[in-house]
Amino acid sequence: MDWSNTLYIADWSNHRVQKYLRNSSFGQTVAGQATGSYNTTSGFLYYPGDVAVDWNSNVYVADTFNNRIQLWTNGSSAGMTVAGTGSIGNGSNELARPYALTRDPNTGTLYISDTFNNRVMSYLSGALSGSIVAGGLGSGTNNTQLSSPFGIYFDSLSNSLIIANGNANNIVRWTLGASSWTLLAGNANGMSGNTSTEFNIPMDVTLDPMGNMYVVERLNHRIQFFPMGETIGTTIAGLTGISGSNSILLNQPMSVTLDSQLNLYVADTFNSRIQKFVRY
Repeated sequence: MDWSNTLYIADWSNHRVQKYLRNSSFGQTVAGQATGSYNTTSGFLYYPGDVAVDWNSNVYVADTFNNRIQLWTNGSSAGMTVAGTGSIGNGSNELARPYALTRDPNTGTLYISDTFNNRVMSYLSGALSGSIVAGGLGSGTNNTQLSSPFGIYFDSLSNSLIIANGNANNIVRWTLGASSWTLLAGNANGMSGNTSTEFNIPMDVTLDPMGNMYVVERLNHRIQFFPMGETIGTTIAGLTGISGSNSILLNQPMSVTLDSQLNLYVADTFNSRIQKFVRY
């Protein structure tokens, strides 16, 4: 979602990014090929996992299966690699199935969820290699480790990253410069569950301006709302453990964002749709 409430969607299986103007039901391809073709060359994407947009409507794409981050400037027909080499690896200039990204709008720094490397990488604007800012010590549930990090959110007020620590079934805060995380919600030991304090594969997280937290749970088919500082969630979209395609159900949702009125938009992935839920 950009400043004008234009919605950008990483259309995973169509290997493209779609742009939807507010209240429009027709999208425009702004990265990748409209036909859904995939490749490793600069005009293509290969299972893109996430997208971030800057003030000039330039699009940064986590080109997941190409192991790179691509920048598609506004109106361009091809992308430019700004992180990763295109080959899977764990070096400072390499990525391994990067699933998500977020951007500091003030500095242009990119933060990349380097999922298969169980770490988050930081790339300064124009840099050819990155630095590990979270994890990187193998998969695990220790507070110095991550386990398949998926969605990430940059919280400028606390200079920290909020991380959907997927296979550890928790949401953690990692202050930039720190060597470990603090638990925000979920089980510190990685146990899954379906209660109001548990997760089953959290895929994405975002905050609203008041600091309230919204978490997407893939296998519980729900969106959980956590008031600032609270560890007990309330289900605000979907029904716990029940998948379906009617208007109140979700089927393995993967991502979430908010518009300027705090309406909720959910990537209802296995229903191949975006669902809007009015402000909670």
